[in-house]
Amino acid sequence: MPDISNAALTVLTTAEPYAKVRAARAAARDWRLGRLAHAFSAAMPDRPARPAAPELLPPNRMPKRGRAGSDASRIAMIHALAHIEFVAIDLAFDMAGRFGARFPRGFADDWMRVGADEAMHFALLDRRLRALGSHYGALPAHDGLWQAAEETAQDPLARLAVVPMVLEARGLDITPATIARFEGAGDLATARILGRILTDEERHVRAGTRWFRHGCESAGLDPIPTWQSLVARHFRGSLKPPFNDSARERAGLTRAFYMVGCH
Repeated sequence: MPDISNAALTVLTTAEPYAKVRAARAAARDWRLGRLAHAFSAAMPDRPARPAAPELLPPNRMPKRGRAGSDASRIAMIHALAHIEFVAIDLAFDMAGRFGARFPRGFADDWMRVGADEAMHFALLDRRLRALGSHYGALPAHDGLWQAAEETAQDPLARLAVVPMVLEARGLDITPATIARFEGAGDLATARILGRILTDEERHVRAGTRWFRHGCESAGLDPIPTWQSLVARHFRGSLKPPFNDSARERAGLTRAFYMVGCH
């Protein structure tokens, strides 16, 4: 029987976007149906496979999105969000395959489900781009998200601290305003997609926070100062308001974590 790491590796080494989506869905389904062993024989790659497009640029070389509310600006925003979801597929399966052996089986349950969610989010956003006359890969994108994975590749607590509890939590903060922007432009179809993503993101942050606490408690560490120390060491940025305190609270990420300077 193949194991969970083999399935995760297949996702990570698949470059073409819709082949990656299919691999993600198949891996999550096979895990759910008991077709994968809870074993970890395969090592995860340093970097996942990537398609020829989009061109990946440093964040400071990304082109401006243009006039707010214009069709071009909306397409650029949706494309940027689609890229985030595309990379998030790999982040979820890398989490399961790289670190799953160090946690109870429920850890794999959560991150395989997250990976399937991210694949669905990407497919919804790319479908929306195509309805607007564009597609994923038509514009450049930045590679900052995977840098966070590289920075935390040896430490599951650092990965949990930075990816779900900083990067995905930031989605809880900014997505409501993004939804309002699309609603204001009359783009209710995109707003509905983002509403679905926001609901799922809260669950993803909750999973990250729960397993971070579990890992800290297993190691005899205090979760809050440990999180602050790991973020200061591994996150290339600063934690800036506004914060969606209510959504973060529902996800278990209380103000005690992030309302202290973690720069």
